[in-house]
Amino acid sequence: MGVVVGIDVAKETHWVEIKIAESGKAVSSHPVDNTPEDISALIGEVHDVEGEHGPALVGIDILGGIASLLQAMLLEAGLAVVHVPGLAVNRARRGTRGGEHKSDPKDAQVIADQVRMRDDLRQVTAMREEDVELRLLAGRRAELVEDASRRANRLRELLNSIHPGLERQVQVTGKTWLHLLTRYVTPAEIRAAGRTRVLAHLRKLRYVKDTVLIETAEAAVGSAQRQRVSMPGEKVTAELVKETAAEALLARDRLAALDKRIQEALDRHPDGTLVASLPGMGPTLTAEFLAVAGDVSRFANGGRLAAAAGLAPVLKQSGKSRHLKRARSGDRALKRVFYQSAFCAIGYDPASTDFYRRKRSEGKNHQQAVLALARRRVNVLHAILRTRTPYNPDYTPAAA
Repeated sequence: MGVVVGIDVAKETHWVEIKIAESGKAVSSHPVDNTPEDISALIGEVHDVEGEHGPALVGIDILGGIASLLQAMLLEAGLAVVHVPGLAVNRARRGTRGGEHKSDPKDAQVIADQVRMRDDLRQVTAMREEDVELRLLAGRRAELVEDASRRANRLRELLNSIHPGLERQVQVTGKTWLHLLTRYVTPAEIRAAGRTRVLAHLRKLRYVKDTVLIETAEAAVGSAQRQRVSMPGEKVTAELVKETAAEALLARDRLAALDKRIQEALDRHPDGTLVASLPGMGPTLTAEFLAVAGDVSRFANGGRLAAAAGLAPVLKQSGKSRHLKRARSGDRALKRVFYQSAFCAIGYDPASTDFYRRKRSEGKNHQQAVLALARRRVNVLHAILRTRTPYNPDYTPAAA
């Protein structure tokens, strides 16, 4: 490494600092527009400095998103790129003179210095088309689920203001109740329709047991019979409930179509079947893992992958005190995938169940036991992908 390059990524203009690795002397520091022409000129500048001082190592503080064009062009040009996390940049900057004052040139300088001094920065590799597709689809699914949660809370709030008895009965994520709410909401509406017409409306739904429809109709009519009071703003509130319920039904269909598309993408992905073979890794968690982790070859071993997810314990030492504590850093999305999949596996995977029970018997609480299981499963998943062999319950990972 003869040259280091620090790039503070931004939406419109990146700031770049090029330094000689050995001496730390800055060769140049300047802005670069986020356009193919300017990035190409930067790459030419880096190659020129390489010719005089040796190979370059480039550090960037953001991956994907606004850094996508820069990242793709740097890798295509054959430059070695590493990721310097924003948290590391922030803390390193605060340790310098005047570090509380943030600026793009200062951050680019800090990134370059981090690349000079550290040998543990994670290599950035080109994203595979399959990984990019899953990242986009998983991101869209997360948006739909978040919208659905917000819509369900809004439905409950609106219903509770005019028909609290019905709100206590409603399953705001179930299509049967949502279908009912697209037409009947207020006690007066439901009483006027009666059980027969309410049931006739519900029977327009397909693939729902008639016993479920009958129970829903009777619950709605019973609630309407118990409330004879009309509430202020009832008419407008009912209109909003009907509109929101209709939106929720459409969102359910969009989510189902998206899940089908994600499954098709996983079937095409070279790692999809392997990751899904691990108990607890359903289609959604598999897609989220591949979207975040990408090519597992970026991680030399399970420990590196666990560190990236914030599941590796951190040594805390001061004077005579020395102990391990839970990591507070790491990729939250990756950590959530391992935690959720471990939680799911406890219910039906014998090996996971036994491990969880053993940890509980050692005095760990529920969350600690699940995290310990998640850490253990990181080694298993890394071995699955490294050896290209589906999950084997007899595999014995390194001690966790």
